[in-house]
Amino acid sequence: MGQLKKANEGAGLEKNQIDEIVPVGGSTRISKVHQLLKDNFDGKEPNKGVNPDEVVAYGPAIQDGIFSGADGDETKDIDIQLLVVTAFTHGIETVGGVMT
Repeated sequence: MGQLKKANEGAGLEKNQIDEIVPVGGSTRISKVHQLLKDNFDGKEPNKGVNPDEVVAYGPAIQDGIFSGADGDETKDIDIQLLVVTAFTHGIETVGGVMT
């Protein structure tokens, strides 16, 4: 759960500012993982309404619709702020061992 704390700190968010917990990845199907998430977020239930293997594609799909100016019924009532937070630092090691 240390990675969750690190991700929240990186995003500048407190636990009470999280509206919804959306588990991502196959290991989130483990009931203990859901219990740990619930305990970490003071009893808030993780969302079980989306497939954890597919949910990672939903955000980019919504963002694409917004950026491309989609104006169909599926986008007219969208009032959403997508915030991408990762618990791990991403980068590559360059000459001299510098991560960029």
